Amino acid sequence: PRVCVVGSGPAGFYTAQHILKHHGGALVDIYEKLPVPFGLVRFGVAPDHPEVKNVINTFTQTARSERCAYYGNVTVGRDVTVPELQRAYHAVVLSYGAEDNRVLGIPGENLPGVYSARAFVGWYNGVPENRDLQPDLSCETALILGHGNVALDIARILLSPLQLLRKTDITDSSLAALACSKVKRVWLVGRRGPLQVAFTIKELREMINLPGARAVLDPADFTGLESTVKDAPRPRKRLTELMIKTALEKPVEMQAAAGAAAPREWGLKFQRSPLEVLPSADGTRARGVRMALTRLEGSGDSAKAIPTGDVEELECGLVLSSIGYRSVPLDPAVPFDSQRGVIPNSSGRVEGVPGLYCSGWVKRGPTGVIITTMNDSFDTAQALLEDLQGGVLDTSPSREGFGLVESILRSRGVRPVSFSDWEKIDAAEVARGKAAGKPREKIVDPAEMLRVIGH
Repeated sequence: PRVCVVGSGPAGFYTAQHILKHHGGALVDIYEKLPVPFGLVRFGVAPDHPEVKNVINTFTQTARSERCAYYGNVTVGRDVTVPELQRAYHAVVLSYGAEDNRVLGIPGENLPGVYSARAFVGWYNGVPENRDLQPDLSCETALILGHGNVALDIARILLSPLQLLRKTDITDSSLAALACSKVKRVWLVGRRGPLQVAFTIKELREMINLPGARAVLDPADFTGLESTVKDAPRPRKRLTELMIKTALEKPVEMQAAAGAAAPREWGLKFQRSPLEVLPSADGTRARGVRMALTRLEGSGDSAKAIPTGDVEELECGLVLSSIGYRSVPLDPAVPFDSQRGVIPNSSGRVEGVPGLYCSGWVKRGPTGVIITTMNDSFDTAQALLEDLQGGVLDTSPSREGFGLVESILRSRGVRPVSFSDWEKIDAAEVARGKAAGKPREKIVDPAEMLRVIGH
């Protein structure tokens, strides 16, 4: 059986890995729109979390299998359609993730100084389409809307001492911009309360221990929570206890030498929902956010934030919206639930389209960490293998696989990038990084990537 996987992030690679491991004859081709593989492992994981990127070693083993091939620089839906892939392969798995972000839907969100978390993370992580973002870091206060790990990542990058970032694979241009940054205070704002935050304890602890930055948590936000949380699941309990402990600790008197700049600080604000980004007097940029104060109805993860009618304004010159990523439809031939932003499926089998599957964020929505995506992708791969075994997928007509796709791509002037091409780009990045004392210096321009491999 010939299988093709669209998208080379964790979902795509884990799906391919499971199929190759549990079917001794299957051939898997992975298509990726960028010349470089690994999706959010390369472009989403924070530069100061190199250990999370170790899965790249596993993915590289998969890509080097003689039954696996990688074709980068191919945009499915434009360079080749899904129906064309269905004619070339016995099964097609869509694992292309979530390449858009949810919008706030409030006045002023398009003002200069307002960015999506997705674009900001893409900027410091070297996503080609975000390389020219040039965020304005000339203000003292930044406000991040959202209480997830991505929000904490951004706060940490904004407040980290430069010498910590210099040793990471953060892009050169963002490092230069952060070196001139005036930001010294970051507020992370959420619609709900401390018991509904989505970040995890490891990320929170890292933020609390960040050198040169102090946590500002209001003890009043945590009144009575110790008793509420004692029967909560252990991760939630430990996370809440850490926030309470941090809120109650007396700030260490900073032995700031006379004239030394005040330290940086960050804090969590709860039960506030953005109503409007406020423009500066001349209307040219953001100067703050008007918030609705909320009260919670219900409890636990299902609690809803209801506006109380009271509002407050928070001053800031930088607004980052970290309220989630969003998948987009890829091809008119593929059913898509635009309400939920997923491909309608059951166990990864796309509804009403035999032989078509999906895994990862486009299957279940943009939540969870790499391990969640791994399990989810194994489930989809398992469904596909069961369909092969049960004769649901007809493998009697032989399919040409890449042979057919190659002629389609050639007729459209598209030249795919192989995995060994990627390894040349990889080597060039590592060499550039070495010169600067970093693990790598990412190439952020696709045209330059192609020049490196002589395309």
